[in-house]
Amino acid sequence: MISALKKEMVLRKEEFKHEVVETIYFGGGTPSVLRISEINDLIHTVYSNYQVAEKPEITLEANPDDLTREKLKELSKSAINRLSIGVQSFFDEDLRLMNRAHNANEAEKGIKEAIRYFDNISIDLIYGIPKMTKERWQKNIAKALSYNIPHISSYALTVEPRTALADFIKKGKVQPLDEKEVLSHFRILYEVLTQEGYDCYEVSNFGKPGYYSKNNSAYWLGKKYMGFGPSAHSYDGTTRSWNISNNPKYLQAIAKDELPRETEFLTKADKYNEYVMTGLRTSWGISLERIQNEFGEKYSGHLNQQAQKYLENQLLIQFEDNLVVTKKGKFLVDGIASDLFVVNLDLN
Repeated sequence: MISALKKEMVLRKEEFKHEVVETIYFGGGTPSVLRISEINDLIHTVYSNYQVAEKPEITLEANPDDLTREKLKELSKSAINRLSIGVQSFFDEDLRLMNRAHNANEAEKGIKEAIRYFDNISIDLIYGIPKMTKERWQKNIAKALSYNIPHISSYALTVEPRTALADFIKKGKVQPLDEKEVLSHFRILYEVLTQEGYDCYEVSNFGKPGYYSKNNSAYWLGKKYMGFGPSAHSYDGTTRSWNISNNPKYLQAIAKDELPRETEFLTKADKYNEYVMTGLRTSWGISLERIQNEFGEKYSGHLNQQAQKYLENQLLIQFEDNLVVTKKGKFLVDGIASDLFVVNLDLN
């Protein structure tokens, strides 16, 4: 797999020849199981085939149980300068319900070791877990804050089909939280973290100043990106492509110098809708000037018309040239965005 990843980078280098690589992100699956030599080898391949910024953000997603002292020592000597740790919860009951490989003790131990070697650390926390009370959620947040972690990504639990949790819920063994309870968790998260000096720069992401994720911000700003490996997605401003999700077929194709991917050409409406969705989720919002310049008068008029009721209800505000979701509207952002979409309208 490492050889195939390196080969794909070489095969596709012409796609990014006019771009500068600002971030490198090891994510999806469990990249923390890689040996340091393998991580360094992949980073070296990027530098050998692409133009890389002077100080790129290089992130490694990691499971807490992979973060031994020895592993972290080695990582600290590599080009990795940011860790994203999949904690999810500091309670064993929650972790068992989500079928996580680590336990609460390993989560805390991993963080304690990580902060000895890294400054730029993010952790993931999940809310809306069945049986999670407000008090337990507050304790989860407090525990994260006790380690002075500069970035926290937090998401509502999504129950994936064909999982143990989905089966428990179907059989009535576990009762999912209702939407009001999930909303209360988000409000607690927002209030506590903003009071502690974190910026909610995207609905699910809270960072101290200087610790925003450059990688994630690039997605929301609509920058081009390349993804390597099975299931990886890429975007070049005009098309979106994704690699086959089957590992053996991916390896076989790369061995033949073939790129095992599908490509979708984005229409003007697709690009508008994606910008509305991603822009509204961020603290900087949607640029009305960009809508006018890139999409034209019809799209601009449609946006202004659809946004009016949300402005009146104080779910949106216009700040200078930007349309921004208010604190009141943050948890409703996906629904607001979908109402601003262009669907089956002749606006070209």
